[in-house]
Amino acid sequence: MQRVNLTFSFEDDYRVSEAFKSLRSNIEFCGSDIKTVAVTSCTPNEGKSSCAMEMAKAFAKAGNKTLLLDCDLRKSVLVGRYKTGGVRKGLTHALIGKAPMAEVVYSTNVSNLFLIFSGPVPPNPSELLGGEEFSALLQKLRGVFDYIILDAPPLGSVIDAAVVGTKCDGTVLVIESNAISYRFAQTVKDQLDKAGSRILGVVLNKVDMSGKGTYGGYGRYYGKYYGKYYGHYGDYGRYGSRGNQLISEEDALRGVTRQSTSRIILDDDIIGLEDAVSGEIIDDGEDFNI
Repeated sequence: MQRVNLTFSFEDDYRVSEAFKSLRSNIEFCGSDIKTVAVTSCTPNEGKSSCAMEMAKAFAKAGNKTLLLDCDLRKSVLVGRYKTGGVRKGLTHALIGKAPMAEVVYSTNVSNLFLIFSGPVPPNPSELLGGEEFSALLQKLRGVFDYIILDAPPLGSVIDAAVVGTKCDGTVLVIESNAISYRFAQTVKDQLDKAGSRILGVVLNKVDMSGKGTYGGYGRYYGKYYGKYYGHYGDYGRYGSRGNQLISEEDALRGVTRQSTSRIILDDDIIGLEDAVSGEIIDDGEDFNI
């Protein structure tokens, strides 16, 4: 089995960890039957893939054997964002019968976390995701993994996410703050309802935490208070860097970067998140039997 060595661009902040622990717990409280979760958004660039990765990591760190399945067959970002080098086989190869499961599942340096990348862009992604081959594959994976997180395409752009959602136990919708209108979000929700997908909750992403809202002040206070105990704030320049731009301690706490701060709303909880990942592929020589 090939191995994907994930390298994170900054050390995990305790707020990131706590945010996704809460999200994980809320999903678990939705019922013991929730094992496959699709993650979608209204439009591209709302942070859907970052949320899917962090969600999968949270389940894996809790001791669950977790698979992150890249179902964005049209324009995947996981390959370019989370690893270095080429992926030999992906989901497309498995669906068209060109590769067995053992060749498309990648282990990672995160304990209990596995990945299946999307593979080459097919001419008929909706048909592949809606076909019997995908259903059979997902059923087979259910017997191997405790949780499966599916990174689906934006539903406001293509119908693929609704197709994937019907085959999953539930769907989480990622919405960018101050970018998506209520009417547009309602249209996407209605589409999921019509498809018969169970909506577990909403992630409100890219929230400006610098204001005097109900959470911003507490975020700054607890960031300073707990930082000395959790030990993740020794080097703000490195923590808050983006490209060649360094972000000050004050800006890092206020969530000045566009992708760095979010609110997760699931069963009336509001929490925050941050993420940026890259990595490389190595071959560990292990066999994967399904």
